[in-house]
Amino acid sequence: MIHFRLNGLIREVEMSAAIGLREDFEAADLRGLAAKVKDANQARRLLALAAVYDGMDREEAARIGGMDRQTLRDWVYRFNEQGSEGLINAKPPGRPSKLSAEQKEELRQLVEAAPIRRSMGSCAGAAWTCSAFLRTAARLICRK
Repeated sequence: MIHFRLNGLIREVEMSAAIGLREDFEAADLRGLAAKVKDANQARRLLALAAVYDGMDREEAARIGGMDRQTLRDWVYRFNEQGSEGLINAKPPGRPSKLSAEQKEELRQLVEAAPIRRSMGSCAGAAWTCSAFLRTAARLICRK
């Protein structure tokens, strides 16, 4: 329990207990994974969690991982739920496609069937101009 004074009043704040880490890993396991993964952010997070497994204060462990204690706590939740793969930044899904699967397939076939333009004896790519492509795509979207 922590006591602090705020505007002349004594307040009591109860500190929440640290969230435990899953028991199927050890510090050495996480350090080994950190050495093998290709994602640098995932490696930092693994090393911070390894420090927690070693009994280091969470504030210090967070500093090792280049984050604050609250962020470490968030990664502990993800690690407990998803393992080391949960320590990778997930890409946001983005805006859904305006084309249906059938429209995408039709557009793909149109692009692939376009005649090849030749210039100076080499293949210069499909004979689509930007405006022709956009007109075709717009026609497909409007049919939706």
